[in-house]
Amino acid sequence: MELLSTTLFYLSAFVIVWAMVGYPVSIKLIGKRYKSRKIEKDYHHQPTVTVMVVAHNEEKVIQEKLNNILELEYPKEKIEFLISSDNSTDQTNNMVRDFITKHLEYKIRLYEVKIRKGKTNAQNEAQKTVTTEFLVMTDANSLIDKNAVKELMAAFISDEIAYVTGRLSISNQGASEVSHAESNYWDIDLETREIEGKIQTITAGNGALYACRTKDYYDFNPIQCHDSAMPVFYALKGRRAIANHDAIAYEKAGEVIEDEFGRKVRMNRDIVRDILPDIRILNVFKYKWFSYFYFGHRTCRYLLWIAHLMLLISNILIIQDGWFYILTFCGQVLFYLLALIQAIIKSKSKYLSYIYYYTVTITAQWVGLFRILTGKAKPFWEKAESSR
Repeated sequence: MELLSTTLFYLSAFVIVWAMVGYPVSIKLIGKRYKSRKIEKDYHHQPTVTVMVVAHNEEKVIQEKLNNILELEYPKEKIEFLISSDNSTDQTNNMVRDFITKHLEYKIRLYEVKIRKGKTNAQNEAQKTVTTEFLVMTDANSLIDKNAVKELMAAFISDEIAYVTGRLSISNQGASEVSHAESNYWDIDLETREIEGKIQTITAGNGALYACRTKDYYDFNPIQCHDSAMPVFYALKGRRAIANHDAIAYEKAGEVIEDEFGRKVRMNRDIVRDILPDIRILNVFKYKWFSYFYFGHRTCRYLLWIAHLMLLISNILIIQDGWFYILTFCGQVLFYLLALIQAIIKSKSKYLSYIYYYTVTITAQWVGLFRILTGKAKPFWEKAESSR
């Protein structure tokens, strides 16, 4: 029993440390070897493109989004716009129709999903009406840079590249400690993704801005999201998913912890499958760096919920074995206590905010798991109102 407890203790500690420290540090060191490697671009590559905006009850932001996409600098005869409305019940559809009427010189279409099944389903249905060579997808609450489509298309230099994601920039990072913490997380994660893409392929994208060939589009289960499913899907086919961070999308993060918590719970609606979505990923001889990337960047992170619980329980069981285990137990208790204190006093301390933010992230994984086990996991928007 003691051997099992000790093994669980060190295994759990490894998962946590590797996910949060070991892998990020290792990828930076590996990246130095590939420092001279740049993402190749061909700005003469300007195929026909459909920009798809997915929306559900977005009357607060849809007007600004529509104006934003019309400012894209791309040959007018080669670009179309498709708004896929996931059974919106507010004024979203009427506002889109009115906008189309006032801008007949542009190719803008509204696709109305009759039964709400979530973002991925709305994309699946609307994609079947697309006739252009490429598909660019973006969220209703994201504003994209005028050169974003041009940048995405320039990165598709060969058939080997199947997916290109842009860079998400948090536009309200100074609004609150919550949005600041989220912005810092993204800065670190984006650096990791850029290195992964240069070496081989990224392990996840972001829903604010990404593109693929229309012929390569795949109808994923609505419970899945493109952010995590698409890069893996293409990687297992021996193709590349990369990040072009010159294609920029701007989005607000939740400014209150309740908003960010809801968003993270939705992100973890398929967490069990995401730990290892396909056993083939472990074949390092075939998938090379991607196997390493996925284990460190995804598998270990998706195991944090159970790793923290096992670390605490196993620590209690072996605490009598010496001062080291007493120290690690006290450290864990202190960590969670500080998170609780921050939840109560709402301190401006960035260190307390990071501890609290991290603890909320782990809690969201547990809630996501609970919803899966109880059949309550739904592929629906849980919008952060403070980001709209």
